[in-house]
Amino acid sequence: MTETAKRVAIVTGAAQGIGAAIAAELAGEGHQVVVADYNAAGAQAVAERIGGHAVTVDVSDADQVAALAAEVIERFGRIDILVNNAALVPFIEWKDITFDEWRRVMSVNLDGLFLVTRAVSDEMAKAGYGRIVNIASNTFVAGTPNCAHYVATKGASIGFVRALAGELGPQGITINAVAPGLTESEGVLAGPHAAGFDYVVPAQAFDRRGLPQDIAPAVAFLASEKAGWITGQTLVVDGGHTRN
Repeated sequence: MTETAKRVAIVTGAAQGIGAAIAAELAGEGHQVVVADYNAAGAQAVAERIGGHAVTVDVSDADQVAALAAEVIERFGRIDILVNNAALVPFIEWKDITFDEWRRVMSVNLDGLFLVTRAVSDEMAKAGYGRIVNIASNTFVAGTPNCAHYVATKGASIGFVRALAGELGPQGITINAVAPGLTESEGVLAGPHAAGFDYVVPAQAFDRRGLPQDIAPAVAFLASEKAGWITGQTLVVDGGHTRN
């Protein structure tokens, strides 16, 4: 990719796991990648590893998101790609979900999705080009228990894609979703979701655990110029765990 053809990409929640793998994939394709995460040290480590630029941001905070967009425009002069990956992934039974807990997950997973997309889509429209990819989840397809508020946000993410596709398309912007299955990331391995591999792997078409590196290429494709005729779609990337 030539210097003039380089794209500027923001990947939220990119300090580890799937987000870090996506950031590395996009950087490997020659893009300038902004590693955006609440975890400042983790974002900086990923940015140094891939030759990107780290920005500390809480995506649920409107002022911080506005500052993120302004910093990227000031530094690079453009925003071509947005990957909405930042999310909280709780494991809580329905009977234990309080309204405060519900709002905590909604603020990051759904409010953050709105705020970052709202902050960058106008810049994309000015350029007549943009690629937005939301990281959804196959839990929306599978109806996974013990995370009702998380699954609700991922269903909303898919609805958001479908609704915005028609509004953003005339401005040269595509918006799609990638829905991973259970993936062997740092966050998953550190929590109760790790026990799910015993049930998920036997149901897949492939007899191994999914890795963040399995998800990143699908996101990179939808973020590429080659995917210009694809919008409003959800691509499930879960090793054949769910089949539609």
